[in-house]
Amino acid sequence: MKLFNVVGMAMLCLSFTNIRAQDLKDLRAKPDTIISVQKEQPLNIKTIRPVVPKLNLEVDYWKHWTKFGINLNQASFNDNWKGGGVGSIAVGLNANHKSDYTRDNFNFVTEVDLRYGKIKNTNNIAKKNNDRIFWDNKLSYKLSANWALFTSVTFESQFDAGYKYKTVNGKDTIDYIENAFMAPAYLTESFGLEYKPSNEFSLRFGTGTARQTFILDERVKPRSGEGFFQKYGYYRDPNNPTVGTGERFGVKEDRTFANALAFQLTGNLDKNFTDKLNVKARYNLFADYEKISDPTHRLDVTVTAKVTRVINVNLNGIMIYDPDVISKVQLSQSLAMGIVYSLPK
Repeated sequence: MKLFNVVGMAMLCLSFTNIRAQDLKDLRAKPDTIISVQKEQPLNIKTIRPVVPKLNLEVDYWKHWTKFGINLNQASFNDNWKGGGVGSIAVGLNANHKSDYTRDNFNFVTEVDLRYGKIKNTNNIAKKNNDRIFWDNKLSYKLSANWALFTSVTFESQFDAGYKYKTVNGKDTIDYIENAFMAPAYLTESFGLEYKPSNEFSLRFGTGTARQTFILDERVKPRSGEGFFQKYGYYRDPNNPTVGTGERFGVKEDRTFANALAFQLTGNLDKNFTDKLNVKARYNLFADYEKISDPTHRLDVTVTAKVTRVINVNLNGIMIYDPDVISKVQLSQSLAMGIVYSLPK
């Protein structure tokens, strides 16, 4: 009896286990079985236009540099000074502006260089020791990394009259006038190729160059013997009335204008060797096709050493050979300390 009961309980437990396993098997989800079926709802998408602020950004293709400076030199001695020397005072003003416009392959550069200075020694007439008006404009189109076609217009003159001096009875006096504003003045147009391997150096080959020379001051104008007599009422050489002043600056007697066609070579260097030392140089060769074997040369060099942010020491040198003025080399050199204000700082 007990055995029967044990066997019955075992069979009952086994049956329950099979039913439970079958129920769990039926509840398993097949991979393609949909557990929950819901009605699809349409998506409600709204178009949103974000507000983008206007920045009003513009590309500035211009760059500008400006410098103003003043140089001062002074020396004085009292009546008891026995060491020798002459009291003097010298003042020099200079201004330089450069603008550069670069867009794609086009480049335009304009540069103005203005200088004027005077020196006065004790008991002498004040004389200018620096005087220049220089304005250069160049438009170029880049052909390759280093070469470009260019055309340029350059103007050169001076502000004040320059005189030749002589000593009469121990006093410094004016002998005659040598130049003045717009006498002479040079206007040069040039076209050719430019070699520019870097922003520090460029070389222009102006194969097609024309220069106009103006003498617009009556005191400097070249005159023939008769023209001199009509202006001043006497002959320059009473023994030979035909003697005039001769050509001046390449302009013939009784004229105020001369034109020349030439080849021109222009080199420019503007290099910072250190953050306190700059060398700026410009060399110009002008070879008139009618007298190409005797060209005009001019070299301007300025070495600037920065002492402080506004105080500089300047060494300036000028070399000129112009057979229309004198068939000799002209040299000028000056050393000065001054105050310079630059924009941008």
